[in-house]
Amino acid sequence: MGLLTIALGATAAAAGGVVAAPLVLGAVGFTSAGIAACSIASSMMSAAAVANGGAIAAGSTVAVLQSAGAAGIPLAAQAVIGAVSSGAGAALAAILF
Repeated sequence: MGLLTIALGATAAAAGGVVAAPLVLGAVGFTSAGIAACSIASSMMSAAAVANGGAIAAGSTVAVLQSAGAAGIPLAAQAVIGAVSSGAGAALAAILF
């Protein structure tokens, strides 16, 4: 049952990662309406602005996460999230089972 368990763990983790990513973005404050006040996202934005002289650099972590929160996660990024989640799920299944 080892290989089947690893395959099932990888599949479940890939699906879970793709489904959970937008939920996690919203939960930390990267919403479609912008960065939520008093959230982890607002703290990240504040720190990035202070470090950058008052502006948020294009392509920075905060900018990319806000873009994903506002417009949704692009298909290519969903594929990466699925692949990374799948690898993690397979590794965890191999260790536990």
